[in-house]
Amino acid sequence: MNLKTIAYGLLVFCVAILPASADLKQREWNIDGASRQALISIPATIPADGCPLIFAFHGHGGSALNAARTFHYQDVWPEAAVVYMQGLPTPGLLTDPEGKKNGWDAKTIGPNNRDLKFFDAVLASMQKDYKIDPKRVYCTGHSNGGGFTYMLWSQRGDVFAAIAPSAAASVQVLGKLTPVPVLHVAGQNDHLVKYEWQQMTMKAVRKINGCSETGTPWASSGPLTGTIYPSPSGTPLVTLIHPGAHVFPPETPALIVRFFKEHVRK
Repeated sequence: MNLKTIAYGLLVFCVAILPASADLKQREWNIDGASRQALISIPATIPADGCPLIFAFHGHGGSALNAARTFHYQDVWPEAAVVYMQGLPTPGLLTDPEGKKNGWDAKTIGPNNRDLKFFDAVLASMQKDYKIDPKRVYCTGHSNGGGFTYMLWSQRGDVFAAIAPSAAASVQVLGKLTPVPVLHVAGQNDHLVKYEWQQMTMKAVRKINGCSETGTPWASSGPLTGTIYPSPSGTPLVTLIHPGAHVFPPETPALIVRFFKEHVRK
């Protein structure tokens, strides 16, 4: 591991221990007899045409609270409603085969996916209780949360204006996707979700979204270098590449929000 990788890891650790915003509220849902929770942030003022809505998913072994601290979309885009859903103990595809840690079911396709049911219930509640702009609903997540973001794209693609998975690769859902604007964050020294796997996923997304084979510079910040692959249908792929490992650089949330603001569902 080189010094740059270590430095980026320390930056991510420092961000992760920051306190979450005080205005986050916990809510609970009963899904098939199981209690499910999420932390939500609601803008102080919601315009008549509704506010944007971001779903943000923690990685395997993470929590809604840690996601709120690390991603802090409620601070980066205070005009948006943000939902940090809490996963349940789940066998990991790469680690934790006994399923002792919290995570997301990123492999079960269809109505029996417990976390898909959870998402549907939370989305319905947010739309019922608050004025949400249906053309500005977004999804993002890191690692296992990024894998679940790809799962949601495959099963609820008509809901989202754009998605932004990080440190994730998807194989089982690639044949079930319809074009949606995508931003993918990847570390060149990611040895858990290997960079090569993520490169194959990004290549597949370019094809699905009808993107150009040649990219041009997009926004960059800190270790992150952005490249956009435009699409005639308005469904580009943006890649945010950094030299680190399986981490979420602290500059990432601002660039994801910038990408989300650029896209409204037609």
